[in-house]
Amino acid sequence: MSLTRKRKKELTRLRNGAEDLWAQQQEVLANANALAAEARKQAAYYTREELAPRVREGYEQYVLPAAQTAKSTAGHYADQARRRVVSDVIPAVGTAVGTALSVVDHARAARAAAFAGDFKKAGKELAKKPKAAPPKSGPGAGGVIAIGLGVIAAVGLLYAVWQTFRADDELWVADEEATPPVSDSTAL
Repeated sequence: MSLTRKRKKELTRLRNGAEDLWAQQQEVLANANALAAEARKQAAYYTREELAPRVREGYEQYVLPAAQTAKSTAGHYADQARRRVVSDVIPAVGTAVGTALSVVDHARAARAAAFAGDFKKAGKELAKKPKAAPPKSGPGAGGVIAIGLGVIAAVGLLYAVWQTFRADDELWVADEEATPPVSDSTAL
């Protein structure tokens, strides 16, 4: 396939134009990289001189005292939790274990009496029931907190839905106002 001299000249001009454009693009990219490097250096200076002291001040003024308060509060709550375990949980577990062992002892005594042939004594042993702790009524502190958080979440959700679906007349633009009417004389 042979090309005419005119086509060869056009292709050579096109190739030269493309090479010139490529060189210009390389120059622009080099300038952009140099500018980005300078901007990065200036951002590092600004961060070191302006932002880091402000962040340090904010940390020392707000975060550190809050962390220390939380630490002392956490210590208070940990001590309170320890007291709760010692005064409530351990006795409850001990009562449950004691009741279970008492039931087992009565069952063994009843079985031993039945095995020995004394069925009246076995019936009396089975009729004995250990005293259990009275059942608690109503929700505890955790239940009240959970209910409160649930109510707050539900109210927040309802507010978000209301904000989403409320009618704001200023926000809506009618389609007729947005586009000018087209007359038949301009269409031809």
